[in-house]
Amino acid sequence: MATYNEVYQRSITDPEGFWGEAAQLVSWDKQPKVILDDLRAPLYRWFSDGTLNTCYNALDRHVIHGRADELALVYESPMTGKSSSFTYAQLLEQVALFAGVLRDCGITKGDRVIIYMPMVPQALIAMLATARLGAVHSVVFGGFAPAELAARIDDATPKVIVSASCGLEPNRVVQYKPMLDEAIELAHHKPDCTVIYERPEHRVELGPNDVHWDQAMKIAQPAECVSVAATDPLYILYTSGTTGKPKGIVRDNGGHAVALTWSMKNIYGIDAGDMWWSASDVGWVVGHSYIVYAPLFAGATTLIYEGKPVGTPDAGAFWRVIDKYKVKGLFTAPTAIRAIKKEDHNGEWIKKSDISSLKNLFLAGERLDPDTYHWATEMLGVAVIDNWWQTETGWPIASNLRGLDPLPIKPGSPSGPVPGYKVVVVDENGTLLGRNQEGNIAIQLPMPPGTLPTLWGDDERYISGYLSAFPGMYASGDGGYIDEDGYVFIMGRTDDVINVAGHRLSTGSMEAVVATHPAVAECAVIGVADELKGQLPKAFVVLKKGIDIDPATLQSEVVAAVRHEIGPVAALHRVVIVPGLPKTRSGKILRRSMRAIADHREEPIPGTIEDVAVLDVLRPLLQGE
Repeated sequence: MATYNEVYQRSITDPEGFWGEAAQLVSWDKQPKVILDDLRAPLYRWFSDGTLNTCYNALDRHVIHGRADELALVYESPMTGKSSSFTYAQLLEQVALFAGVLRDCGITKGDRVIIYMPMVPQALIAMLATARLGAVHSVVFGGFAPAELAARIDDATPKVIVSASCGLEPNRVVQYKPMLDEAIELAHHKPDCTVIYERPEHRVELGPNDVHWDQAMKIAQPAECVSVAATDPLYILYTSGTTGKPKGIVRDNGGHAVALTWSMKNIYGIDAGDMWWSASDVGWVVGHSYIVYAPLFAGATTLIYEGKPVGTPDAGAFWRVIDKYKVKGLFTAPTAIRAIKKEDHNGEWIKKSDISSLKNLFLAGERLDPDTYHWATEMLGVAVIDNWWQTETGWPIASNLRGLDPLPIKPGSPSGPVPGYKVVVVDENGTLLGRNQEGNIAIQLPMPPGTLPTLWGDDERYISGYLSAFPGMYASGDGGYIDEDGYVFIMGRTDDVINVAGHRLSTGSMEAVVATHPAVAECAVIGVADELKGQLPKAFVVLKKGIDIDPATLQSEVVAAVRHEIGPVAALHRVVIVPGLPKTRSGKILRRSMRAIADHREEPIPGTIEDVAVLDVLRPLLQGE
């Protein structure tokens, strides 16, 4: 087994040799000879003279090489009480047929297809079918409001939209068709047609431009793979909660296939035939990378779950699914684990299931606080691995690589940079800072394959938004430091830094202290307006189940802890107990929406109706009423 340091150093000193070798893991129609293309720097491109097809790498090659009857996809839906599975041959058959449907709708190489679907296998089929034709998909989180969807329709200008009659949430049916129709009415751009997957839970009446999924599949002829340039776009993914013109992250075909194929084995320790569960949604980047593409590139089995596994009363859904399908690797958000810890602090539900198949728990999406790390490590008896990355990068920037020699785990850190990423810490002027000095996390260019090459239709916005703050570097927007051993510590978004009487303070640092209180299950620290000091931090905490503590006592103890760990300058004096915090479906706390309310601004909420209800409860507390 190669050592982490050896592999990492080679990726930095010889990136072309390193990624040229990694590219051998991918099936090419034309093998690339140009590994790193810097002719338009800082708009670097990878494998620019190579050609391939992403769907072929996810499905066809496994069938051709004798794995046709092995499981590719398992679907588990507590919302319907049903489950199903697809072998690689069965999934390929469905994808090729739906590619035929899209071709019948006029989709050709380079056309855009918007996918507005719930967590059902048809969402993955639509993504892979679009890729099969060399077209570009843009998945929009199912249930986004019509105005949000309309903005994405106008930016991506899709020829076809694929949707469903409904999505399912606990105790309610979310009707997608009326929201889709309203979005198309609002949008200036009009798609040629919409393909609707009709679910038995809600039937719909189709209009003149609507195509019925099942009926179209019956008459479609399977489509073959279309070869595209490695630098051609595979998908556009719009960042959540944007205002004004949405920001479309572009992912190319070649670099994406190389990076994600390499990552599955080396970062996550997952090989062909392993059972993998990424408990997210295909509408987010985690769903794109680690529900759909990376597991299938690797020849593993990917599990798609419809519902919120931490929303059940018994807190045991995660462990039952791991037991049922013998999951080897689980990927979720720290908030999901904190929610389980709140309901089942002593791990009683964990003991009711056989989770011996689980080797690693991977957490990402927000900072993994040490308390949650220690609880999960003790209760599960497996390695708990933090990994830090972004929608923009598409795969981890820092992690503890399970396919190499694993590093010792330091609570609070996702460990070291992943090979290919030259991570540095700089001050506001772009000057490099030393070890243990907190500042802006940046990545020196060029970034590795699989990261965003640009924004959809807007190179200048990409350069000005990401590459201009610190010349020669990608500005991550996150703050933190690198310790004496080279471990990266992420303390939160730089916009989580608040200014208290001229002192710049990280709310992430305060959250880390608040979370250590024995009564606190989860928390969020938000800066609220103050006439005297400009901003003051306010902590919103959810208590562990069964904990009864006097609010004044809790506030006193938390304030004292923050004062001890950070100092009086932190000025945390308000601790508010709340019944819950708003989260995305993948479990990420909606801090941006909370900050917007605190500032009396209204922004789109990238969550569900339940999240809106939680924010409405918090609104007077956030605004100091």
